[in-house]
Amino acid sequence: MGEFLKNLKYAWTFSKSQKNTLILFLICNIVLGIIGIIVPIYSAKEIVALTGSLWSQLVYVVIVIFIIEIIRNISNYFANYFSSRIYRQINSNLQVEVSSEILRIESKKIESTSSGTLIQRINGDTSTIADVFSQLVFYSTDMASSIGVFIAIFLINKYAFVFILVASIISYMIDKKRVNVFGTKRKEVNKRRDAVTGFTGELVRGAQDVKMLNAENSFIDELKVRMNDLNDVILDRNVTNFGYHFLRGSFHDLSDLLFSFLCIYLILNNNLSIASVLVLSKYMNQVFSVSNTLSHILDLVKEFNISAERIFNLINSAEFPKEKFGAKHLNKVHGDFEFKDVCFSYDDKREVLNNLSFKINANTTVAFVGKSGAGKTTIFNLLCKMYDIDAGSITIDGIDIRELDKDSIRGNITIISQNPYIFNMSFKENLRLVKQDVTDKEIKDACKLACLDDFIESLPDKYDTIVGEGGVNLSGGQRQRLAIARALVQKTEIILFDEATSALDNETQADIQDAINNMKKEYTILIIAHRLSTIVHSDRILFLNDGKIEAQGSHKYLLKHCQAYKKLYESELQK
Repeated sequence: MGEFLKNLKYAWTFSKSQKNTLILFLICNIVLGIIGIIVPIYSAKEIVALTGSLWSQLVYVVIVIFIIEIIRNISNYFANYFSSRIYRQINSNLQVEVSSEILRIESKKIESTSSGTLIQRINGDTSTIADVFSQLVFYSTDMASSIGVFIAIFLINKYAFVFILVASIISYMIDKKRVNVFGTKRKEVNKRRDAVTGFTGELVRGAQDVKMLNAENSFIDELKVRMNDLNDVILDRNVTNFGYHFLRGSFHDLSDLLFSFLCIYLILNNNLSIASVLVLSKYMNQVFSVSNTLSHILDLVKEFNISAERIFNLINSAEFPKEKFGAKHLNKVHGDFEFKDVCFSYDDKREVLNNLSFKINANTTVAFVGKSGAGKTTIFNLLCKMYDIDAGSITIDGIDIRELDKDSIRGNITIISQNPYIFNMSFKENLRLVKQDVTDKEIKDACKLACLDDFIESLPDKYDTIVGEGGVNLSGGQRQRLAIARALVQKTEIILFDEATSALDNETQADIQDAINNMKKEYTILIIAHRLSTIVHSDRILFLNDGKIEAQGSHKYLLKHCQAYKKLYESELQK
């Protein structure tokens, strides 16, 4: 219970301005609880008046019941309304918080975690917590009002009170056992559901490749296996749940029978009136309803703790380590870089960079070439602090990047990757994601420079055209041009091109190359390229091999002094 109260308190911090709403919600539920105590009494009076032909009293009772029911409906309406407001506030705030925390998780952990696990936390677990939170408040006030029901039963007849109390305790024990077993099985269901969610997400995102590989049957078979695993544990959980519900229902039926015998005995001994029996029968149903409510609360507590653990572990625990940045802030960097004896490995086994050292001056264009796996893209990732180095240091304008805050690094560097992710939005919205206050003119100018404006203007909806998830409605070249335009909109001093022209045709590549040449001397430009023809005019070219710089210099210098570079260049000319 201590863990639950701790999680509940933390969840409430995401409700922010809902304190007054909670108070109004509690008032409505207290009113509903009081009505639950009063209605059985007046219902009994209605039956007594009807059977005794007390017509004036019957009219009075019927009017009172009508007024009470109107108050019940009004209170119930506002209770649901306030509950919805609380749910909406907590759910939206939790989803934003979890999404923000996911974006702060270290890249290594993101790559090793199933996307389904993270998606389930954003969508499923946050909804569970928000829903459970509002339900718990409702059930708690219901339980509090039930104390009045027990008091009323005690005042009517002590024997009936003892019987109903014992029956309620036994019903509670059955439900407590069910909840404990059910909670254990729910964890396994969540684990299997994460696996299914992750796989289906990959299936949708990779649908094009699945079709091209003619692998539909293999993927569907794998999906069936995962779905069957999930359905098996769900069925096992539900069968267990049904069994306990059957046991509880049977016990309630037995309790009703024994209670009837008790009431007959008390009536025959003049210890109970028929009107009181009618009231007690209604109260007994309410008490068993309270027992069900209590079991629901136990269910909710278990469910709440499971979801809270999954979410708060993501937010606070070492299981999902967060990126760390320094406190120094640079509004605008000059653009000097230096790697000093940098060592790095992705899996702590195979070293990608080994004591790598080089220096890049501001407003120069430098290219990195080498075979796949030589460490070129890794250099870009480390420069943007997507990963932390194992040893050595990386400096920007003479300051170690470990001392700089996030905005100083990523707010001054734009990277255009080989496979840029394009969001399922319009062209305009994709560009506004990186700069919210960008003007339409800036968007158009960036697209012109990226040789994309003519294509966009040819579309019926122009810049409002939706490009599809991952830019599925665009060609590979168009996706890269949009990524280039997205980078140009940012107007950072440092631009990194990671195979950014690999999917472009020769004519478009020439246009992009002209655009890059136009940016020379004004920006620090780093380029990774397999097409050496795109970097022959760079100020300097660094040739990498197995995580080390084998040679560096101009294109002409490397042709004369680096046999590996010359061989690479000549093999390209022969294609």
